Amino acid sequence: MKPWHLMKATLGATALVAPLMLGSASAEDAVSVSHYFTGELGQKGITEIFTEFTDKTGIAVADSPIGHEDFKTGILVRAAGNSLPDVFSYWAGARTQFVVDAGNIMDIGDMWSADKLDDVVAKSVADGATLYNGKRYLVPFGYHYAGMFYNPKVMTDAGITTMPKTWDDLLAACKTLKDKGIDPIALGSKNRWPAQFWFDYLLLRTAGPDYRAKLMSGAASYTDAEVKKAMGLWKDLVDAGCFAANSNANDWTDASDQVARGDAAMTLMGTWITGYWNGQGLQPGTDYDFFEFPMVAEGVPNAVVGPVDGWLIAANAKNAEGAKKLVAWLASDPAVQAKWAQIQGALSANVKVDASTYTPVMRRALKTVADADAFAFNYDLATPPPVAEVGLNMFAEFMNDSSNIDALMDKTQAAAADAFKQ
Repeated sequence: MKPWHLMKATLGATALVAPLMLGSASAEDAVSVSHYFTGELGQKGITEIFTEFTDKTGIAVADSPIGHEDFKTGILVRAAGNSLPDVFSYWAGARTQFVVDAGNIMDIGDMWSADKLDDVVAKSVADGATLYNGKRYLVPFGYHYAGMFYNPKVMTDAGITTMPKTWDDLLAACKTLKDKGIDPIALGSKNRWPAQFWFDYLLLRTAGPDYRAKLMSGAASYTDAEVKKAMGLWKDLVDAGCFAANSNANDWTDASDQVARGDAAMTLMGTWITGYWNGQGLQPGTDYDFFEFPMVAEGVPNAVVGPVDGWLIAANAKNAEGAKKLVAWLASDPAVQAKWAQIQGALSANVKVDASTYTPVMRRALKTVADADAFAFNYDLATPPPVAEVGLNMFAEFMNDSSNIDALMDKTQAAAADAFKQ
């Protein structure tokens, strides 16, 4: 698969962002960095962290942040043109595998050993997120868990004091909320990806992680009974009016705002929502909380879903030594990891970060992940980027019109099969 086969030439400008120089060294000596930690996803904090690195090491950072959605395409355009920055943020899983297979990424096994990152990074994260084709490529920066985040006051006022643990519980809660005139679930699927968590959890809760892995690799089909069952359950929620209207017109912050205001009761989202809400002055455990996505079928392993954010070094990095020092420091310094967790609502893969760093809600999220049978990358990180585009389009189309699942799955399977061939 070649990422440049997927890109539109007009998107090349996405990556041409003027770098912000942090430090006094010239641009030629600086470590060039690009990332998607912009706006509400932590831009102010990451700038402070880069400045601290320069102050400690004397190595300047030329920072070129790119908006989250534009980054997904822009970084592949740069990879196609052999113009990657020295260091860039990326999502572990199929997206990293994609650029590794294209020969764009540096093997950092020597740095990993020299900096003793095995003593720092949790083994489960190291095994599942950093190794590709048997070699080490990614340094984890933080990870997230997707759960059902809700407004406690709205739930209590509606008479719901025990959060749903089963699918029937969730349906009953939705009915109770609707009877009170409250939208049960907010979903901001304007950029498509927020809808993926519904597909992920429903498939994992019914067919299980092994089947889901087969679908993500192309060894199973979107026309399979397992997929149609998961989509049917999602359709049941849609048909019951459980989702607030106009999901595809809103983004994830719009949905978060609906819950914060009390216009909706809950939203299925990653733990970065806590960073967003904390920044608005909401109090964890009082103004918001979360519960695990309900169990659906008995005997199915309990999987949790989320992304791992990491750092990659370009194979042709101009300042490879500076790049290695930067990414090793970002992952291994407990103070940096603690700061990032507080800023972005992330969980740290660094085992030396004290649990007291986290809010009570995030400590529960950390325990939820630790107690799970499996950690699964969310959909667009678990299947190759060309296939992810097919699925993300399918989710958006489904939220627009859920009337004919069979036809939608036939269409999706045909497009996915073509995408797997690229």
